Amino acid sequence: MSNEVPVSQIESRTGYRFNDPGLVRLALRHASVAENRVASNERLEFLGDAVLGLITCQRIFELFPEMLEGEMTKIKSSVVSRQTCAELAQQIGIAQHLVLGKGMRASPAGVPMSLAAAALECIVAAIYLDGGLEPARRFLLPLLEPRIRSAERSKHQENYKSLLQHYAQQQRGLAPLYVVLESKGPDHAKHFCVAVKLGEQQFESSWGVSKKHAEQNAAMLALRELGVLNGEHVDLRGSAGAAGNVGGTTAEGSTSSDAANSANSSDAGGSDAQSAGV
Repeated sequence: MSNEVPVSQIESRTGYRFNDPGLVRLALRHASVAENRVASNERLEFLGDAVLGLITCQRIFELFPEMLEGEMTKIKSSVVSRQTCAELAQQIGIAQHLVLGKGMRASPAGVPMSLAAAALECIVAAIYLDGGLEPARRFLLPLLEPRIRSAERSKHQENYKSLLQHYAQQQRGLAPLYVVLESKGPDHAKHFCVAVKLGEQQFESSWGVSKKHAEQNAAMLALRELGVLNGEHVDLRGSAGAAGNVGGTTAEGSTSSDAANSANSSDAGGSDAQSAGV
């Protein structure tokens, strides 16, 4: 790792031509090689963190006009995490150009995550100081927007109950009621069939390896019937194994009656459920 920062390479990777190349050199100068900490990239890191947060928050605000503050905060926290920033710094190829002291040199595994994340924030700050907010936005949004959308999809996939609760209260002024219709299997491996009701309307039931999983699956079915969800169901247990055949509606599109037949077999001693890792 050279002590010379290849400014032209950084410009090529960021898509931004600097009026002041000194900002690029400062952005990649770690405190371990600077004359003092003020002459290092620490101050740029501070500013870049704020600019990154602003651009991310504004884009979340624009993309999801109906989203509540708490949900926007969760997505923002995921998108601007240290891990994400480090991944982006490696992706665009700026982390390896950090100028580090001998004791801080990168290992064969690469630049440490905290330093790589800081490099991204510093480059963001350098672009902002050199050209303003709009160039910083043009640099960041192609990197951030796919992750923002992915975080929003994951949020829904992981908590259908929360999404249904929000929809029911906002559109109907009701709270969902989850009803256990049936349970099968031994106490240590019991499966549950749950349906959700909104007022007098009851939706299709679904089996799950716990009440929680059955409720999530039932909420997903209700959201589909209501037209809120159009995408594919993701197995909330994170398992596509044999246990998934008992969990009601699955990614492959099994119905609750299919799952009920599978659950009946577990009632005969529970060995099937145990072998499936439930």
